[in-house]
Amino acid sequence: MGRIPILQAFPQVDGGRWPAKGFVGEVIPFGAIVFREGHDAVGAHLELEAPDGTLIDRPLTRTYPWDDEWRGLAQVTSPGHWRFRIRGYSDDYATWAHNATIKIAAGIDVELMFDIGAQLFSRLAAEQTRPADERDLFARVSAELRQTAGPASERLGLAYGTAVTDALRVHPAQSLVTYSDWLPLKVERTRAGAGSWYEFFPRSIGAKQSADGTWKSGTFRSAAKRLPQVAEMGFDVLYLPPIHPIGEAFRKGRNNTLDPKPGDPGSPWAIGGAAGGHDTVHPELGTIADFKYFLGQAKKAGLEVALDFALQASPDHPWVTAHPEWFTTLPDGSIAYAENPPKKYQDIYPINFDNDSDGIRVEALRLLEYWISLGVKIFRVDNPHTKPLDFWEWVIHEVNTAHPEVVFLAEAFTRPAPMRALAKVGFQQSYSYFTWRNTKVEIEEFFTSISQETDAYYRPNLFVNTPDILTEYLQFGGRPAYRIRSVLAATGAPSWGVYSGFELIENVARPGAEENIDNEKYEFRPRDFAAAEESGHSIAPDITQLNRIRRDHPALGQLRNLRFHGSDDDSIVVYSKHLDAEFTPDGVADTVIVVVNVDPHSVRETTVHLDLALLGLPAGATFEVTDLLSENVWEWSTDNYVRLDAFTQPSHILHVSHRPDHDNEGGAS
Repeated sequence: MGRIPILQAFPQVDGGRWPAKGFVGEVIPFGAIVFREGHDAVGAHLELEAPDGTLIDRPLTRTYPWDDEWRGLAQVTSPGHWRFRIRGYSDDYATWAHNATIKIAAGIDVELMFDIGAQLFSRLAAEQTRPADERDLFARVSAELRQTAGPASERLGLAYGTAVTDALRVHPAQSLVTYSDWLPLKVERTRAGAGSWYEFFPRSIGAKQSADGTWKSGTFRSAAKRLPQVAEMGFDVLYLPPIHPIGEAFRKGRNNTLDPKPGDPGSPWAIGGAAGGHDTVHPELGTIADFKYFLGQAKKAGLEVALDFALQASPDHPWVTAHPEWFTTLPDGSIAYAENPPKKYQDIYPINFDNDSDGIRVEALRLLEYWISLGVKIFRVDNPHTKPLDFWEWVIHEVNTAHPEVVFLAEAFTRPAPMRALAKVGFQQSYSYFTWRNTKVEIEEFFTSISQETDAYYRPNLFVNTPDILTEYLQFGGRPAYRIRSVLAATGAPSWGVYSGFELIENVARPGAEENIDNEKYEFRPRDFAAAEESGHSIAPDITQLNRIRRDHPALGQLRNLRFHGSDDDSIVVYSKHLDAEFTPDGVADTVIVVVNVDPHSVRETTVHLDLALLGLPAGATFEVTDLLSENVWEWSTDNYVRLDAFTQPSHILHVSHRPDHDNEGGAS
């Protein structure tokens, strides 16, 4: 236990079994429960050790005056294995100052309190680890306290001065020093925790249909022409569904039918055919040389390419004949295909990891190393929750040991326990329940969870849609719903994602399914993005603006700083993100308030209520806010009227400008 109890140090994951996570540039809350017996004061500091051995020592403060939790923020600035511990101690100066203030004012033990203070400062002046100017200061304080002449307030003046308190904040008057255990913190590159993702099917970019209805696939070369436009929208990562050969056996037709027509391309997730398996590209897309050209063009545009890693096979995959033990053979001699009742995937065989675990591990690692050697540094992993957890722990560890820059995104739409466990064992990011969180209550619960409950290890990537997911909210909410979801995703977490077609308000569902009709998984879907934007139908300009706002405001690049505020309307969501000046590139505090009408069918008028302390502002302050979407400027305070029309302006993204208070009570928008 130690002389000063230190409990529940954070961040930690299962008592340090796995490291807590950070990414370069992230501002992380650290802290613990620290207390002692009796009434004497205690203090706490963070000791944070960087991979190069540099030790950062930062004081912690009580979360609340009546509580024993101590908390502070620190920014991690380089990738690697960090560690931290909490130092607790008896704060001898705070104890003396408290007692002296009360007793001397009451005329109790006056000279005794001066003697105790003089001895304390004499001790501090003798500590050779302190800077010389501090030692000199404390020697003068000790001498001042020993003077018996003059009013008590004058003798105490220097001991209570800011020079003393500032010095003791950094180097406290500590005794009974106690340490927590060291706890691990794994810091990864910024893209592991922050970025804007865009998904498209390369076969659809440049695909052409002939007069007889047959199609010619787009290629890596034709898809590369779309890359500058994706980059212009402000995206950082381009995600490609599987680019491998697609099986012919049990190939799915359009809209997931079992009777494909000649020329139907099939699902890219039915991997493997006569042309090869996971280490091959589909011949219609081009060659490996064409893929490398695509990677080069993406890099030139400022984009990283994320490749799909789907450990499954079509019935035509070379694995089926070379390694039949990797699959499940049923009593009738057939191989089990993939199912997620009521969904059936007759064109896909799942891997059975229990028959030849070592062989499957060797092959998976070989495949990842191959694509990494070509320049792929990000993998979106399909259905990781249907594979053993210990496999992912092993393979991610193996890859990241050799290539710490590689990022894995878990496409894990599953129960909370396996989803969170995947994050603990190594996945840098994960899909999330955001897609189905649409009401005010749901959004507040979800955003609070990701920013304050699972933030030590789980990094959500807030995709607004996928080829498999078209929620009822999007189906029936029209253009307002798409704009609302974009704002929530882009501001709610450092990572968000968009599947191509979202910007065109593609919201017609296949009957009986929560996915788009004429789904791109089963057919070519070339889109005329330029015409849609020219006609005003596309919300690509809105998305571009959101990504620009994200880049301009570092507070939005953080996950753990999201805090909710109140509103009098059950459809108006209000939250803020604040970043102190010491953590911003320009040394100026960055504060953003997001106000969203989550009802896409209405106009809402209400009052929002702000907790100004969360914005770094004093109680009752009046301040200027600029709407980063409309460029309107208003004067706000604690309580503010808003009107949000879902059809014209469903949200505000407000940047706070600190300025002297005015006499008015608040503002309006």
